[in-house]
Amino acid sequence: MASIIQIRRDTASNWTTANPILALGEMGAETDTSKIKIGDGVTAWTSVPYLIDAGGYLTATSTNTLTNKTISYADNTLTGVVPTSAIGVSVQAYDADTAKLDVAQTFTTAQTMTALKETKVAMGANNIDLSAGNYFTYTLSGAQTLTVSNVASSGSVSAFVLEVTNGGSAALTFFSGVTWAAATPPTLTAAGVDTLAFFTTDGGTTWRGFVLGLGMA
Repeated sequence: MASIIQIRRDTASNWTTANPILALGEMGAETDTSKIKIGDGVTAWTSVPYLIDAGGYLTATSTNTLTNKTISYADNTLTGVVPTSAIGVSVQAYDADTAKLDVAQTFTTAQTMTALKETKVAMGANNIDLSAGNYFTYTLSGAQTLTVSNVASSGSVSAFVLEVTNGGSAALTFFSGVTWAAATPPTLTAAGVDTLAFFTTDGGTTWRGFVLGLGMA
């Protein structure tokens, strides 16, 4: 009959309660955790580090889910530390006024980054507020004078596109400082969409106006 070699063994809680001192080189196993310690003849059980800790090893197949593990970017090690919040992502926005990056913004919750795109801003009044966007739509109803607000300071560029519907149906006066090609303002259509573009580099004192399309459906 083959000989059986057995080592000291008990549950983790019983080992902790008894807290014995293992002899030098003596092994002790936790039957409910598969963890093993080897004694040094001096240190009590609870202060002896595990020699084998099944929970400290990572195995993976195509069907495994990795949980309760954190990867250290510095040395690529795995530990059992689990973050309690989402990873912070520092993002700095470009400030056109200073031509520098603004103060970093940190997200502490999960964020989804999507492609940048411009959304049309429907003007409710006669003011073009550049803090709201850079593409505006406006339907003229009666004589009106347009204004522009939140223009970047001199030396920086402010630009926007304006879609005017029924622009020729009544007197429409543009904001001050607009210059057109050949110094001739466009003749807007009475029933249609006219698309115009404007930019300034001196804080709004002088605007360059361009016609992108007239009478479009």
